[in-house]
Amino acid sequence: MHKRFFPKVNAFNYGIYYLSLPLSKINNTIENRYFKLNRWGFLSFYNKDHGDRNGGDLKEWAHDILGQHDIKNIDGEIVLVTMPRVFGYVFNPVSFWYCHDKDQKLRAVICEVNNTFGQTHSYICAHDDGKEITGDDVMTGQKVFHVSPFLQREGHYKFRFSQTPKKFAAWIDYYDAQNQKKLITALSGHYQDLDISAASKAFWRHPLITIKSIFLIHWQAVKLFAKKCQYVPKPVQNNDRTSRAKTYKDK
Repeated sequence: MHKRFFPKVNAFNYGIYYLSLPLSKINNTIENRYFKLNRWGFLSFYNKDHGDRNGGDLKEWAHDILGQHDIKNIDGEIVLVTMPRVFGYVFNPVSFWYCHDKDQKLRAVICEVNNTFGQTHSYICAHDDGKEITGDDVMTGQKVFHVSPFLQREGHYKFRFSQTPKKFAAWIDYYDAQNQKKLITALSGHYQDLDISAASKAFWRHPLITIKSIFLIHWQAVKLFAKKCQYVPKPVQNNDRTSRAKTYKDK
């Protein structure tokens, strides 16, 4: 779900599916006729689409990034929630790295954001004191990465995350430089085993989903042009490819 409030209202809501991959077990993921690992398939996952984009160890990359931001106690599973490649094509607006401690408590989330210009930035969300992240907690982080050509690179995001053994959900809301809520987004779904039945149902129920995603992004851009929303040229990307979001407190 995606809704823009002003200067023109624009909203859409559509079905999609993501992969949820525990990084410690990723090399043992069972392939099937529909899903392949680091090779072409109807659906596939490639290490090189994430992290340093060099095909290296993703868990090691995540720990390095967390360490750079002084986030500790990530001694449990890291689960990557991301879109697959479909017929070899992928576009991931945002992937979520859920980082747990040894007691399976959520301690940090890496939001790996990509734009249509081939650039990427990761927002790292964690409490200052390292406590567990719950569904009621809100993290705030400055917007430092250009995504939409109809939004300035200013203001801040509010992040919220929820997970249970059966369901995943994430919300990212955008506030402009005047602290006005301008955009809300949400992603939620139920977990299923990645077997051939689930993979085939997802593939056929939502065909060519990655191509559909990039098409819808450009279709929404056309609609915003038609509504005469201001176009924002792409600025030079900041050197830092990661930034920290922390606990939000109302004043």
